[in-house]
Amino acid sequence: MLEAYRKHVAERAAQGIVPQPLNAEQTAGLVELLKNPPAGEEAFLVDLITNRVPAGVDEAAYVKAGFLSALAKGEVSSPLLSKTRAVELLGTMQGGYNITTMVELLDNAELSAVAAEQLKHTLLMFDAFHDVAEKAKAGNANAKAVLASWAEGEWFQNRPAVPEKVTLTVFKVTGETNTDDLSPAPDAWSRPDIPLHALAMLKMARDGINPDAPGTVGPIKQMEALKAKGFPVAYVGDVVGTGSSRKSATNSVLWFFGDDIPNVPNKRAGGFCFGTKIAPIFYNTMEDAGALPIEFDCSNLAMGDVIDVYPIKGEVRRHGSDELVTSFQLKTDVLLDEVRAGGRIPLIVGRGLTEKARAELGLAPSTLFKKPESPIDSGKGFTLAQKMVGRACGLQEGKGVRPGTYCEPKMTTVGSQDTTGPMTRDELKDLACLGFSADLVMQSFCHTAAYPKPIDVTTHHTLPDFIMTRGGVSLRPGDGIIHSWLNRMLLPDTVGTGGDSHTRFPMGISFPAGSGLVAFAAATGVMPLDMPESVLVRFKGKLQPGITLRDLV
Repeated sequence: MLEAYRKHVAERAAQGIVPQPLNAEQTAGLVELLKNPPAGEEAFLVDLITNRVPAGVDEAAYVKAGFLSALAKGEVSSPLLSKTRAVELLGTMQGGYNITTMVELLDNAELSAVAAEQLKHTLLMFDAFHDVAEKAKAGNANAKAVLASWAEGEWFQNRPAVPEKVTLTVFKVTGETNTDDLSPAPDAWSRPDIPLHALAMLKMARDGINPDAPGTVGPIKQMEALKAKGFPVAYVGDVVGTGSSRKSATNSVLWFFGDDIPNVPNKRAGGFCFGTKIAPIFYNTMEDAGALPIEFDCSNLAMGDVIDVYPIKGEVRRHGSDELVTSFQLKTDVLLDEVRAGGRIPLIVGRGLTEKARAELGLAPSTLFKKPESPIDSGKGFTLAQKMVGRACGLQEGKGVRPGTYCEPKMTTVGSQDTTGPMTRDELKDLACLGFSADLVMQSFCHTAAYPKPIDVTTHHTLPDFIMTRGGVSLRPGDGIIHSWLNRMLLPDTVGTGGDSHTRFPMGISFPAGSGLVAFAAATGVMPLDMPESVLVRFKGKLQPGITLRDLV
């Protein structure tokens, strides 16, 4: 196993990228080595189990969680890992296969305290929340401490707040940056492999951008030269993220300019993205990844400039001279909470966990988190779109959601297509999703059916089972285009989403999203939404014979 892995590491190093995370078979081999470690390999083996196995409900994570659980319970042993360290490593796995053991260990006299410490910062609890609550009611002191920690939002307070000032080096891309520039369609096969796919970012030469190998590898050396200045690098553009809604585009940007996620291999979060205009879906996908996207006039910024950004004050100044470049206002102060939480999705999940814990303890709602400002009610009527979203949010019949209002409508239908499906699968694993909450989750294979690459064939054979075992519906290659399927459905009659910008429904309304948000909608049954403007169309005159109002709508 080690010989094969090191050969893989060398092959990837020749490409200038890190190795892939361990798969289930490799992790099983690693487990056996940890039980009887070869001399001289001890530190390497511990690093592999700590940092190179995916979190969540990945197949390899299942093997890792099973081994660590057995270690903690004394069923197996390793000279390299104590019971306490096994529980600590379980606590780094975010959610899913690790949860049952950590909750059970709350009753273990030896390990209860360390299990509680891990649960305090674990957000993906889902129904296991009630198991902790029951133990607390039964008098378990550590279960009570976990509930109290969730209620106080310690998971949030223990993370660093957005600083008042951050010094950044500018990576400027002039003109319009399309998501196809960041995640080229011909390289779609490599999108789940983030480090490999990121090599294709900006691979075509353009003004100010110098690819390492034009048409193949993007400006890696150019970006490394900017990092050598010693400051984090911000992606800056005139117009950023137009085109198809691709989480892979965000993944590529963050791979070069984001931060490593502790104990999670080959994924990064955080980072900074500035644009005179940022496309809405790309902006939202950046939010989900914990980045700080800000719209302001970037015309006076050039490649290699060093700037001081004041996120709270809303100013951009030149580093060293303090010259004011421009000023801005965040779209919402909630963005600062999203960055602190590690992304919009962790914030939503964490806020919900905090409120559940407070309700369980009989406490008033938390005042810890920033609240989105609701627009002033115009007193006018609502468009059909606003009423649909209002119904999906559980509002009184006939009431709608005003533009600019933050809401979380229920998703009746979620559509996933194949070029982003493997990424959605990875996001679902990260969310520890073992069952869908949306009424209908449909996976198609419409983009890769006609001329599949070998990696597409693998996806065709593996993705359907992943979707169906979670309660979804999987089409077969050749069954047709997902947009056509969804456009013939009677559901949703309220709100749905899909992994393409042109996903639509005949009776409901669609808010397309990147693969991360599609996964969130499928897993939780709701989707965060800043209600956009909509247009009210009034029809006058008489209907032609055979035409009904439903036909017009």
